[in-house]
Amino acid sequence: MSDPLRPRASLRTAVVWDVLQDALDRRVKATGRDVLDVLDTGGGSGHFAVPVARLGHRVTVVDPSPNALFALERRAAEAGVADRVQGVQGDAHGLFDVVERGGYDAVLCHGVLEYVDDPAEGVRNVVAALRTDGVLSLLAAGLGGAVLARALAGHFKEAKQALEDPNGRWGESDPVPHRFTAEQLTALVEDAGLRVGAVHGVRVFADLVPGVLVDTEPGALEALLKLEAAAAETCAFHSVATQLHVLGEPRGAAGA
Repeated sequence: MSDPLRPRASLRTAVVWDVLQDALDRRVKATGRDVLDVLDTGGGSGHFAVPVARLGHRVTVVDPSPNALFALERRAAEAGVADRVQGVQGDAHGLFDVVERGGYDAVLCHGVLEYVDDPAEGVRNVVAALRTDGVLSLLAAGLGGAVLARALAGHFKEAKQALEDPNGRWGESDPVPHRFTAEQLTALVEDAGLRVGAVHGVRVFADLVPGVLVDTEPGALEALLKLEAAAAETCAFHSVATQLHVLGEPRGAAGA
């Protein structure tokens, strides 16, 4: 499967990757170390872990799926970064059964918070894995994007259900246990002891535009990428994004 550096996949990952890479670059300058220790919770087969390792950093991936970890090992080997990527089986709830508390310069928590029983505890756990002055990259399902998608598909009752449900679910068969607003995610990050450095909407338009148009119309992919990047930073579009990305930084790090 594609990684964040490949064009078609970048429709879903470009915004997050740009923010993450900038945050890692700033950590390198702040620490004076070229190699950072990065933890990727729920990192699966390495969509972000392998590109981060390509930057020269050491990455530990924690994931409950043995199959995903096997795919991670294969992907890292193919990319020539097997010596910088380690996969361990585990989850956010029992994170410190498998990794060191306070041992990482950056933690990625992408697509995890939706599935933990207690999202607040999940955020506290990943923040506790950070070293002093470490940064958190948090990516989770957005409420507004799900409501919009159900409505555009003609499922108006389900759209209303998602809008009113405390967890943002559109019904019993909804595969996502939790969805969030930008305000909810920023509150979780701040309650865990970090300041919010940035909030971005992810996949504002990408999931709504027909794939055949992007694949066949000359210049469409590049234009859509630029549109996504512009909309991502606009607060008005956070409420309809499929996912929301929050960068958590140490308090007092503004302007770092």
